[in-house]
This record gives sequence, C-alpha cells and structure tokens, in this order.
Amino acid sequence: MTDTLDLDHLRSWIGRTETRDELLSPWTASAMAATVRNGEQDWQAGQALPPLWHWCYFLPTAPQNQLGPDGHPARGGFLPPVPLPRRMWAGSQFQFFAPLQVATPATKTSRVADVSLKQGKGGALVFVKVQHEVHAGGTLLLREGHDIVYREAPKAGESAPPQTPPADPAWSIEHRPDAPLLFRYSALTFNSHRIHYDYPYVTQVEGYDDLIVHGPLIATLLLEAAQQNNPGRAVRSYSFKAVRPLTCGKLLRVCGHAPQHDGTVTLWAEDAQGALLMQATAGLE
Repeated sequence: MTDTLDLDHLRSWIGRTETRDELLSPWTASAMAATVRNGEQDWQAGQALPPLWHWCYFLPTAPQNQLGPDGHPARGGFLPPVPLPRRMWAGSQFQFFAPLQVATPATKTSRVADVSLKQGKGGALVFVKVQHEVHAGGTLLLREGHDIVYREAPKAGESAPPQTPPADPAWSIEHRPDAPLLFRYSALTFNSHRIHYDYPYVTQVEGYDDLIVHGPLIATLLLEAAQQNNPGRAVRSYSFKAVRPLTCGKLLRVCGHAPQHDGTVTLWAEDAQGALLMQATAGLE
C-alpha cells in the first residue's frame, strides 16, 4: 500500500482552510448535558459551555450522496483523499482562553497543517494534522490541534499488546457506554461513521467484535470527571491520545491523579482488564 501512496499529492492539501459560523443553540447544550451528565438542564443564553462541548457545533453537513462507504464524507474535499481504509481520531491538543457562550454567534476556522507518512507494525500510517480556532466577537476562545490517522486494515488476529495505565488514581468513575449513548453522541455530533451504529458493517467489514465507542466521547467523559473531582478550577489546556478502542457495552473506567503544584493533572481511561484506552493531561487553574 505504501507504494501506491502519493505523499506529495496528499501534502498539497496543506494550507487548505474552511470556515463555519454558528449561533450556539441552547437546545444542543441541553441535549449534550442529558447525554454526558445524566441530568436535565435547560441552558440559557449567555451560559458558558463546558470544554469540548464545541464538538456539537460547527458541524460539516455533507449531503447523503456525498458519503463514502464508511459513512464519512467522501475524501478529497477539505481533507486529503488518503487511500487507506481505516480513519481514526488519534488525539487532540487544546488551549482554552475563554468559554463559548450559549446563544452567541461564533466562528470556527480550520486549516490542514500537516500530512505525514509513517510505517507502523501493521503497515502504512498517514497522519493529518488539522488546526482549529474558534472566535466570538473578534476574541479567540479556543485553539485545537486535531490528529487524524489513516491506516491499513489489520490482518486477522493482529492486535497490539495492551499498555498498562498509571497506578494509584486519586479518583475513578465507571461507565458502561451502550448503544443508545453511542447513538445520541453520533446524532449530537452529526457523525455518520458506521463503526458507531452499524453492527453488520463494524463486525463484518472492519473486523471489530461490536460497535466502537467514539474517542471524543471518552475524552469528554474523562474531562468531565476531572472537573467533577476538582471543583471550582477552570480548564486551561487539555491533550489526549487514543491508545486502544473500546467496544459497546464494555466497562470504561476514567481515572486521574491529584493536580501537581502547577495545576497539571494526569488522566487516563482503562477497560475492565486494566488495559490503557486513552492517556491525557489537563491544565487547571
């Protein structure tokens, strides 16, 4: 597959930009609260959105006839047409300068920052780096680096050995993401990637044993837990890296250490067997 990749062509996408404007709907915030906080809350104009909830806004609306076979928008628009079958959200890095506010107009600008090729144990890996910025009223509210990885389909029986998470968490919270949760989060983020809702596709085509829990959903539950366990402290930075997928109905444990003197917090997610699913760091003040 490496021989068929035209990296120079893919790198010609570097510098492409797109801009989306949105009036931040109170209903969307209320629906997100019902999904990740298990409580009813009617969000009002001017309320601050929690970190990462911007993922429910500024969504691309590709027409139905422009979706690829995996449910994603067909490749070759804003993102480069990487000819590898699996696309995954590898991680993100955030700086939060000020909160987005409900019922306030805001603008998100995205730019393809880099395209690189690496060789992994399972074959070729193409990494696409996208930089996002959100402004409101001329003020920069957040900056996000988004890492997307494209890879070849793994061979039968091929899987990376599990990594061991950090020890001695100061706190941990358990979840068991089920199909309704995955459906709701897909709907809120207008995510039509079939691995999250199409059981025949994800098991027969992509070779998983069940629906895949969204990486951004795990990242959100992890940061929500960190805020619950550090009340009154604002999140100023957050970065996470997806390590291993979690399938529907399996135990998800989100954990964290106590903040260091500079406000840095080590966070992670693990499964019932103690395998590391996601590693993360937050900066609190």
